[in-house]
Amino acid sequence: MEQAEDLLLDIQHVHTAFRLGDDYYDALDDINLTLNKNEILAIVGESGSGKSTLATSVIGLHNPKNTRTTGNILYNDLDLVGLNETLYNRIRGNDIGMIFQDPLAALNPLMRIGEQIEETLLYHTKMTASQREERVLELLGQVGIPNPKRVARQYPHELSGGMRQRIVIAVAIACKPPIIIADEPTTALDVTIQAQILDLLEDIQRETESGIILITHDLGVVAETADRVAVMYAGQIVEQGTVQAVFEHPLHPYTRSLLRSMPQADTDDDELHVIQGTVPDLKHMQVKSCRFAPRIPWIDASEHEAEPTMHEVEPGHLVQCTCYKHFYFEDEK
Repeated sequence: MEQAEDLLLDIQHVHTAFRLGDDYYDALDDINLTLNKNEILAIVGESGSGKSTLATSVIGLHNPKNTRTTGNILYNDLDLVGLNETLYNRIRGNDIGMIFQDPLAALNPLMRIGEQIEETLLYHTKMTASQREERVLELLGQVGIPNPKRVARQYPHELSGGMRQRIVIAVAIACKPPIIIADEPTTALDVTIQAQILDLLEDIQRETESGIILITHDLGVVAETADRVAVMYAGQIVEQGTVQAVFEHPLHPYTRSLLRSMPQADTDDDELHVIQGTVPDLKHMQVKSCRFAPRIPWIDASEHEAEPTMHEVEPGHLVQCTCYKHFYFEDEK
């Protein structure tokens, strides 16, 4: 169990539902997670599994007119669910930094880079203009930007994708927030730049002892970077534990299928494992029963729980539904 003083974020029974027509449909269904100081928690799953919805629920970026979030997201004994916009604006940037998936969309095309980083400092600190300018240059150097003075005067379109991602990281860490949410921070970057960005995040985490929620679909990134991992499928967490436990002893059929889908360097088999079917859309998601069951039809319905619950198979290692006890790959029968 984590020590109370190390606990940064406590997510309890969170549901986030989007309105489609006259009804609300859960994109997140009973999410329970904790984030501790000085740890990287990875959230993995296919597109449409709810990873980014979880991130935007934590930081309060959903439109309340067509979204409904219930449950508790506790930060320093403050419940972020239902928090008014004024209080949330004090939290965003200062206490929770967000690294967005698309840096070009996240940055203002009409503002110089230095102004965009300084904006966070202007809102959350009492620094003088010269102190803010010094901090901007310090941040640009920290995220590995060469010639910070020149880059601070440039606009986003003048920079490469890797450089823009570094700028988004600089904005996110400007006030040294204890929590950083990184939503697919290496998407669309080449392998070399990906490695640099991940190294940068690890350096920041070590320096500030922040807790990082790393959202990704890349299991290789998780294995190299994260301390704990939560596997999401169709709006639910189906397995969570330390990276070592989940990767060395995966249990849920979805986790095992994801890991089997990864290219293996130590095998002569050229064919990758393909998971049947797709993640169900919101309107057709099964409210009860095992949501992964339709994608493993060779497992009898009786092997699934009618209302799947989380089972702790070893300390800190949890898996949903009893189907994990009976699962096998169809080609191994």
